[in-house]
Amino acid sequence: MRTSRGTSVVWLVWVAASLSSAAALAQELAPRAYWPAPKGTKVASFTYQYSTGDILFDPSLPVVGVDSRLNLTQFSYTQTIDIAGRTANFQFNVPYSWGTTEGVVAGIPLNRYTAGWSDARARISINLLGAPTLDWKAFQQLRAEPNPIVGASLMISAPTGSYDADLAINVGSNRWAIKPAIGYIHPLARRWLTEFELGVWVFGDNDEFLGMKREQNPVATGEFHLVKRVRPGFWFSLDLNYYYGGRTLLDGVENADLQRNSRAGFTLTFPWKHKHAIRTSFSTGTVTSSGGDFDMFTVMYAYAWN
Repeated sequence: MRTSRGTSVVWLVWVAASLSSAAALAQELAPRAYWPAPKGTKVASFTYQYSTGDILFDPSLPVVGVDSRLNLTQFSYTQTIDIAGRTANFQFNVPYSWGTTEGVVAGIPLNRYTAGWSDARARISINLLGAPTLDWKAFQQLRAEPNPIVGASLMISAPTGSYDADLAINVGSNRWAIKPAIGYIHPLARRWLTEFELGVWVFGDNDEFLGMKREQNPVATGEFHLVKRVRPGFWFSLDLNYYYGGRTLLDGVENADLQRNSRAGFTLTFPWKHKHAIRTSFSTGTVTSSGGDFDMFTVMYAYAWN
């Protein structure tokens, strides 16, 4: 089936849009994170996200009995580039968050409204197998006859968010974090894909947490997505993840907050007028050992051009 250049642009909006950040790092679900696009493709997107339940802006905070209602808006820019003859993507996210959190810190109940800029994030990814740098003809050939794809990525979260060292709950985390990951896409049929990702979040220290040093062990993450392509620009997926680790320490003393959690959800996209698209997604906690028992709804508008 042949498609126009404009239709193809809106179809690949989600190469970038699916990479938007969630309120909590290890808990996100991002289908189509390694699907390629033609060289030079650019995507700008705006996201609104609402989360309710046992969730914090920074999930490593030593807060128990959490009941939050958190909002996030985010602007993202993504561009497809060439690295050594392979398809690669660069993305930058700038989020703003606000919301109310109730919980208990060191036996003391608290209720706090927080608003401000969250930590900015950047991601670089490269397809190692199955997706060399593509022009429009090669991209449409890949769409018609999808093949296995292997990719690698690096996410960086910078401590740019609003932070007050005298408060337990903040929008920013006051620390660096990185996530190297590897992804694999396997076509089951022309319109059905399975996607897998394995990664690990590694965190810097926060030396200004209520007069103490707060550390966090790495969090190993895994994601699985079953994707159905309906027509150019229109697709949906069933999403599942699992993450393990992340025990925190305050001045060297371990907290009882080891994460062994899982989330499940779905994603639906719908395009219109060639270069515009809307994506919606919902996810909920399915297995929870420490935090993570919350519902998350996301809606995104994206515009693509080349």
